[in-house]
Amino acid sequence: MGLHRPRVLIVEDDPDTLVILRVNLNASGIEPILAADGRTAIARIQAEDPDAVLLDVLLPGVDGWEVLQELHALGDPVPVVVCSGKNNPHDIQRARELGAVAYLVKPFDIDKLVDVTHEAVRAKRPRIVVEDAMPAAEGFELA
Repeated sequence: MGLHRPRVLIVEDDPDTLVILRVNLNASGIEPILAADGRTAIARIQAEDPDAVLLDVLLPGVDGWEVLQELHALGDPVPVVVCSGKNNPHDIQRARELGAVAYLVKPFDIDKLVDVTHEAVRAKRPRIVVEDAMPAAEGFELA
């Protein structure tokens, strides 16, 4: 028996981005679980209890903000890394308030994303609260 591979739900509707994330996370020792929309993401989180979630906010139907709000309302302790093409202080603050452990701006450096994902996996239960202020251009990530 090998070591438990952490399972990370990737919530992304762009097929090219999804493939890049899946391949790179898999190569780094993470078992990727996939969802292309928010409704599927919520169902997969509840059914499969992943170790972390990479969450795009611009999704068809139920968007990433709604997913984050629902998880926050449920008190779900799964660490969420928000991945967004929007780099503004309002969205970064909103993600933090809704319990995200990190916010990465697309296009992101894949190595940085893999590192932040591994940190999020290690953060699962209890959740790490990021208190220090980060410049908006950088988003925020686990210390």
